Parts: sequence; structure tokens; C-alpha cells
Amino acid sequence: MFSKILVANRGEIAVRVMRACRELGIESVAVYSSADKRAFHRVYADECYYIGKADPRSSYLNIDKILEVAKKSGAEAIHPGYGFLAENAEFAERCEEEGVVFIGPSPEVLRIAGSKVRSREMMQKAGVPVIPGSPRLESVDEAREWAERIGYPVAIKASGGGGGIGIAVVNSQEELEDAFRKSRKLGERYFRDSTVYLEKYLERPRHIEVQILADHHGNVIHLGERECSIQRRHQKLIEEAPSPALNDEMREGLGRLAVKGAKEIGYTNAGTFEFLYENGNFYFLEINSRLQVEHTITEVVTGIDIVKYQILIASGEELRHRQEDVKIRGHAIECRINAEDPVNFHPRSGRIVHYRSPGGVGVRVDSGIHMGYRIPEEYDSMISKLIAYGETREEAIARMRRALYEYIIEGVETNIPFHVAVMNDEEYVRGNIHTKFVEERNIAEKVKEYMAAFRPIKARLDEIFRERDFSREEISAIVTAIDLYEEEEEYKIEERIWRAIFSLGA
Repeated sequence: MFSKILVANRGEIAVRVMRACRELGIESVAVYSSADKRAFHRVYADECYYIGKADPRSSYLNIDKILEVAKKSGAEAIHPGYGFLAENAEFAERCEEEGVVFIGPSPEVLRIAGSKVRSREMMQKAGVPVIPGSPRLESVDEAREWAERIGYPVAIKASGGGGGIGIAVVNSQEELEDAFRKSRKLGERYFRDSTVYLEKYLERPRHIEVQILADHHGNVIHLGERECSIQRRHQKLIEEAPSPALNDEMREGLGRLAVKGAKEIGYTNAGTFEFLYENGNFYFLEINSRLQVEHTITEVVTGIDIVKYQILIASGEELRHRQEDVKIRGHAIECRINAEDPVNFHPRSGRIVHYRSPGGVGVRVDSGIHMGYRIPEEYDSMISKLIAYGETREEAIARMRRALYEYIIEGVETNIPFHVAVMNDEEYVRGNIHTKFVEERNIAEKVKEYMAAFRPIKARLDEIFRERDFSREEISAIVTAIDLYEEEEEYKIEERIWRAIFSLGA
């Protein structure tokens, strides 16, 4: 077992990994940028090191700097969290070269998973059904031929894409050339891979993914599925486990497909095999070769700590669970709480001047923020992950409604009203969801109605909690004093002062 792990990430996921380390008796090492000099993860860790400016290329994507800190701190392994370097094959290779364990799949598996074209080919070889589509496309003419063969609408996708980047939906031949060039350009720009391919576009599918765990001894199990159909611009916003669309037989069949795919490519550690479901058919979509944001709901319904398992697997241990040991109990929902306009989803930054998180039976909050913390512009705008559990889906929805009502965040706009609107939508409650749900149900208008109706209630709640906590002016004065105290780029303020600041909203 490792004695010290460096967490090469920030925010709530860094804290989540460090919590697992603490429970396993492992010391954790944090890294932070200039934008995160007041971040909670740097205080929660046993050690912390400044690694550069806010620009991720200077800090969280700086492989040399992170490995330098690993050596300096004596860390035996690195957990990449998700995003940044989590699926970077070059980083995994460099870790091997430097004698540091990368907590994740092998570099070869990362390359397979990172190429949608190659992963499709591997799944076809394993007998896992894929969406009808093309191999890699070399020209617009080739794309036209495949589009005519498959039938419009089609989607042109960047092979190395993720998060909806490099996807262009094409409804006719006239749109194809522009979409082809755009996808290639975005693939090269964001993923250094201009390879594109074409798939049949499914207009109203459900997005369902399967969590797998695989050790280095040939053991692979799945932990059931998650439904991730509530999205905007191909970005997930709400996830739940299990999917309301699947029965036990379908669930077991889908799980077997994911395990089969994992064995085909020699997958190890935790990962997710994603599928689209439409008209009774499952189609492989992609592999996420890392910890997922929504891993939390699988942990809640199975009782299995996925992050701990990542560490145990990386240290060489065998899986302690067999497939028959995995039981799904109850229902869990996760809402991603983002700093963004709840109507048009534009990201927001700003300082949190009041924070009151929800609690009670069946509620979990994974967060890396605190009162007085400034949401930086340079990174993803996620504030926290709010998870509600119930013995039934109906109870989980009721608890999520209650938790959203209790959640108070002042100083920055959030998407809490969006989540309230979805939780109260009758079609969502019935489980009739798909990837076009947000647009078709006109959730934006419901958000506006909710915001107008709830404003007086929220104002009174804010007033009640403000009576017990520091005022906006007091927090501002404290933060200003700290700014004056610190020397530029040194950030050597005493940890006891930071711990006092973090306790303001407790």
C-alpha cells in the first residue's frame, strides 16, 4: 500500500480523493495554482505545493512541474482526478518513467479510449454493438458517401473529442462540408487530433453508462448503470442510478457488455463504458478512462467506495467484490451545482459571500469551496455536487427538492433554479427523459417562473442565515487584509489563519 499520494487536481475532486487517502491512512499532497491560493484542497491535504500561474498549462497541465513535486514530496503515486491530465497517455508514461504509479489505466488503454474511432473498432471486435457509422474519414467526398449510405441526420465527430467538442449534427448534404471542416479544426485545436468519423444521429436517445472496476489479476466487475440524459450542449447536468428505463434483465445484459469491452482492451482500474439507448437497443458510445464526476451516485446505491478501489487496484490488490456481491439498493440522484446563469448556462465567476449547504437524511454534498472563496474564471465553473438518496426514485426526488430549497449560495449566480425546475417537471418525475429533454420541455421558461416566485423566500432565508454569520463587509475586509499580508507568488500565509477563514461558514 502507498504511504503518500499526490493529487494532481483541484476543487471538490481533489478533496474527494484526499478523503479516501485519509481513511486508508495515506498522506496526501496537494498542488495549487495562483487562482487557488485560498482553495480548500490545499489546506485539507497533509502537504501542499504551489505549481504556477492560473493558466492550466502553467499549473495543472504542467507535467514536469507535477512530477517535480511528486519527487520532492516523496509521493509514490499520483491520482489525476478527472479532467486536466486524467486521460493523458503521455502523463501516464512519464509517471512510469519516473517510478511513480499512475492511478488509472495503462498508457495504451488511455490511447484506445482517447480515440473514438479506435475504441469503436475494438468494441466491434468484442461483439459490443456500436452506432452505425464510418471508419476514420479522409475527405469530404468520403463523408458524403457514408452519409448517403447511413441516411441523414448524421453526426460528424472528432475522434479525440469530449464534452461535446467537435460534434456537428448534419441534416442534409448541403451542411456536410462545413461540418466536416469544423469538426477537424476543433479536433486539432483541442485534442491535437484532426481525425473525424461519422455516425447515425440518434435524435432522442437516453444516455446510459456502466461503471466498471478491473484489477491487474484479470478480474472485472460492473457496479450497475447511471442515467445521464439530462444534458445541455452534450454536457451532463443531472445523473441518477439506477436508470428508470431498465429492468433487472436489461441491466445485467448491459453490464455484461461493458465487462466484455473492458476485457477486450485490457482495462484496469475504474472506468465507464457509455451507451446510447433508443427503441430497445443499446449502442456503445465511448469509454471514459477515469473517475467520473457522477461516480458518487453509484457509491451511494452500492455502498462501494470507488476512489478507495482505484488506490487499492493501483497498489496491486485484487478486487474484494465478485459480481454477485454487487447489490443495487434504492435510488440516487446527483445535481451538478455550477456557477452559471441558470437560463442560458453562461459561466459566472465571483466571490462567495455567504454559503449554507444542505444536510439531513439521504443528502451528500461534495464540494471544494468555502465562504469568501472566489470562483476563478480559468477553470470549470462547478461549485459542488449535490446527491440525494431514497429507498425509491420518488423519495430521492423529494429529498433533492428539499436539499435544493436549503442550499444557499450568495455572491455568484448558480444553476440551482434549473435543478429545481427539472425536479418539479412532471415528465422528469415520470422518468420520461432523453438527451433533448431540456430543450423539448422548455426548461428555461420554467426556470424564469421559478426564480420570480422563489425570490422573496430566498431573500428571507438569506436574512436568517446572515444573522448568524459574518456579513458581506466583514468577509470582504478579512479577504482584503489577507491580500495585503501575502507577498506576490509566495502564498506563505499561516495555515491556522486559513483554517479560521474556512470555518466562517460552518
